[in-house]
Amino acid sequence: MFQNKTRAGALTAVVAAAALVLTGCAVDSGTDGGGSTDGGDSANLAITFLPKNLGNPYFDTSSAGAKEAITEFDGTFAEVGPAEATPDAQVSYINTLTQQGVGAIAVSANDPEAICDALNEARDAGIKVVTFDSDTNAECRDLFINQATAEGIAKVQVDEITEQIGDEGEIAILSASANATNQNAWIELMKEELAANHPNVKLVDTVYGDDDDQTSFDKTAALLQTHPNLKGIISPTTVGIAAAARYLSTSEYKGKVALTGLGTPNQMREYVEDGTVTSFALWNPADLGYLAAYASKALIEGEITGEEGDSFEAGKLGDYEVGADGVVLLGDPYVFDAENIGDFDF
Repeated sequence: MFQNKTRAGALTAVVAAAALVLTGCAVDSGTDGGGSTDGGDSANLAITFLPKNLGNPYFDTSSAGAKEAITEFDGTFAEVGPAEATPDAQVSYINTLTQQGVGAIAVSANDPEAICDALNEARDAGIKVVTFDSDTNAECRDLFINQATAEGIAKVQVDEITEQIGDEGEIAILSASANATNQNAWIELMKEELAANHPNVKLVDTVYGDDDDQTSFDKTAALLQTHPNLKGIISPTTVGIAAAARYLSTSEYKGKVALTGLGTPNQMREYVEDGTVTSFALWNPADLGYLAAYASKALIEGEITGEEGDSFEAGKLGDYEVGADGVVLLGDPYVFDAENIGDFDF
């Protein structure tokens, strides 16, 4: 299922661009083409992205992809969000966007339940709702843009850690928030994969860094102190894996405790090059934001309704079809290592 880790061309390369500067509580940016709120004769192509939190490099990248797409179809891009990824932190932003009458909200949910009422009020007001990266309950949105199947994401991380530790010993998981929909789904599937196919690998702990760099750094230190026989850590979050790598890189555990998970090449490059990390996985977050933007456009313009079998065109990514439960799949995860990481810039 997974692409060969040495085939660098398998992913769409991200055009090198300056990262978005995400400060304060909101970022509002019109397109270079001067798209208006209406974005055309009738369609309201004002699309606002609401990530789990601002200042997160992963969402910086997905937002850059979204802005690229929205510029292409002459809409209006904006981004708002909380500083911290807590379950109900996104509600006030959704309520404000509903009052503003945007065309669509694209949200990465911090919790599957907490924002549902606010999202359904937005939908009742005629706003299209697309989730990406992390889903809500299906009845709270029109589409979910899934980066890859949960099974595939779980399996690639288990495959990487078990290979690196010789398929035996103690491992731990450093996750994001305890309520994160996607993280929890992946963790449950990791447990199933370990039990079914890796009987000599024991998951001894799961801790949460709340997608905060310092908290994740401290949790890594605590894991290693609590479990002196730990052989590996999986961190299925870009903030967590970078913080864990930073800790390991200057500690006595460098080269002794394996680390893998989900990260971006630009975050992880130095840790791969200095031998702290052997390999890690991810999809292309810029493509994820790009696809979510085009899906929003297709909903706004009535090209699709979110029903299974609907299809739409997504610019440079080509054509996509809506699957069961209103899910659109970006593609398979990709493994980055010393041989290919230099070929990517995001």
